[in-house]
Amino acid sequence: MVTLCALTPDDAPALARIYSGASIRHTTGKPLTLDQAHEKIRTALARAVENPRAQWSWGIIATDEMIGLIALRRRSPTMGTLSYILREDTWGNGYATEAAQHVVAFASTTGGLERLEAMHHPDNPASGRVLIKTGFTRTGTCDRCTDDGTTAAYQVYTLPLPWAPLRR
Repeated sequence: MVTLCALTPDDAPALARIYSGASIRHTTGKPLTLDQAHEKIRTALARAVENPRAQWSWGIIATDEMIGLIALRRRSPTMGTLSYILREDTWGNGYATEAAQHVVAFASTTGGLERLEAMHHPDNPASGRVLIKTGFTRTGTCDRCTDDGTTAAYQVYTLPLPWAPLRR
């Protein structure tokens, strides 16, 4: 079982650990330093008091420790995007799916959004399985530039809201 919690400055070491190793292979590919983790948290806290609010970020908590980060970003008045990252030693336990379900429920009720989108790197099919289990539908691809200057066809998913959790 996972819970989501607001970020605090004390979360910086856990965040730096999350943004390392295989977890970042399909993101920037660069580990987050402790200073960068503190800055990421400061930015999230500043965005939490904006009005209107454009971004929500939560730590993903399992087994009494922060194992990931999940974010909801308002891209327009009615559309938001979902993103998440988990520490690699916690993969395969359903934590990302459960965290995504919590955020989708929030977006359906509190966020005032009508649709969510998400995408993942083509070499990260596990992330696509998380989105499908959460109720998203694959709608196509989007070419994105990578750090080495090439492009990759990211898989794009959409979820209309309001949303009800899938029955297992």
